[in-house]
Amino acid sequence: MDPDTAVASADGGPFLEFVDYAISMLSSSAGDGDGYESPGDGPAPARPPWGWAVAQLLKSCCAYSSGVTAAILLSDLFQSWTEQRKSLTLKRKVKLPKLINTKNKRRRLPNTVTIDSIHEKNFLSPNSVLEVVVIAVFVLPGTNIYMLTLGDMWSASTIDIYLHRRYYDCIGQNGILKKGREVMLTGCCLRTAMEGSGHARILPTEYMVILLDEEQDEDALLLAAQFCNYSFSSLILEESRNNVPYSFYARIEKIESLEPFRCAERMQIILEDNDNAKMKLVLWGEQTSLANLCSVGSMLALDRPFIANFIDNNHEDSQELCLEYGSATQVYMVPIAQQEEQVPFTPTQVKSQGPRLSCVLTDNVASQVTLPRDLYGSVDFSKYPFRVCNLPSFI
Repeated sequence: MDPDTAVASADGGPFLEFVDYAISMLSSSAGDGDGYESPGDGPAPARPPWGWAVAQLLKSCCAYSSGVTAAILLSDLFQSWTEQRKSLTLKRKVKLPKLINTKNKRRRLPNTVTIDSIHEKNFLSPNSVLEVVVIAVFVLPGTNIYMLTLGDMWSASTIDIYLHRRYYDCIGQNGILKKGREVMLTGCCLRTAMEGSGHARILPTEYMVILLDEEQDEDALLLAAQFCNYSFSSLILEESRNNVPYSFYARIEKIESLEPFRCAERMQIILEDNDNAKMKLVLWGEQTSLANLCSVGSMLALDRPFIANFIDNNHEDSQELCLEYGSATQVYMVPIAQQEEQVPFTPTQVKSQGPRLSCVLTDNVASQVTLPRDLYGSVDFSKYPFRVCNLPSFI
């Protein structure tokens, strides 16, 4: 309690004492704040201002002129504060389109959740996928722990995540993880506000894919300098192969499941490099969630993968080499852009669109209209409005 509030409580009698009590109740119901606001535009503060609480309580007392109980006052104050927090959060909405390269349009991945839904449900499944943008990178005060403030295209709020130490090398003046960088995450768990923080935060996860854009100079230089020195055919068979810091750049050809090995789930991602050589990236156990972040046709950049002998479905080591997600491995991806399909229209079909088009075309000339196409070659109707059917006869 600040000195002014303490003096007011001493001179104001039971009413101001009740104000302090109400503020403490609202603060405890919202979780104890940690006294620190992240650089991002996260949720509104958990503790209501003293002056605001006085004004709201006086307003409620005037509304119930015949008398009111403490429970009703607390209920009204709690409802007003909840609405106020939502309003403050909406006003802090981050203009993410400025940070995102809108030229690289891609389909939203299955199991993708929004940051708004995380705050609303106060829950995050480890199987969920987050497609987010880094809003800020900062160090938690009094520690050497790095935090990222994340936002997405569909949410008004942001959320902080404790960065896994696997990615600390990506932080710094020349690091790849900085404001505006798009990443995808899975295998996440939520530390809710009731566990000590004024707002929810995401615990560290090992399963993050950093997105790159070949049209950006910085990303193009990274790919050329770090991922074009080796091909799959350059792998050596000796056991000392893991002493070489291999990095590969290849296209995702196929994603499929393998038979479990000693109760451990397995998946493989078939990769093909520029020399048309193919290699398997094998994921074990919890690592299989990484496959949810990948899409066929995208380019995968693997830094320092672990190289091992492939274990076939008979659970026997073979002479075939494969890649694995090791303790030092980092994954980058150039996602496949949304493909388009050229659909021809006959002159009759085009003329039916109106005189503006029909006056341009002759009877012997056809037109083409570009329609979006999904990864399976079908026309993508996800951006179209729902079909309206069974309308009443009077419409």
